Amino acid sequence: MLDLYILETCPYSRKVIDYFEDNDIKYNKKDITKAENLEKLIQLGGERQVPFLHDTDNDISMYESDDIIEYVKNKK
Repeated sequence: MLDLYILETCPYSRKVIDYFEDNDIKYNKKDITKAENLEKLIQLGGERQVPFLHDTDNDISMYESDDIIEYVKNKK
């Protein structure tokens, strides 16, 4: 499953969300305004930066909207 850590007001988060929704990609949206999501983001990635993707099935994690979109494109 894809967990996407985002901040609704972040344009880079919005870019990834829009791509996921336009392409019917199933994911869990994890807004970091919730403390437990922010804690998990920092635990997984080490930084308070969004968007951040964690592919729990393949244990892959990454920052950067373009990298996330490219990863998901290649995963189809």
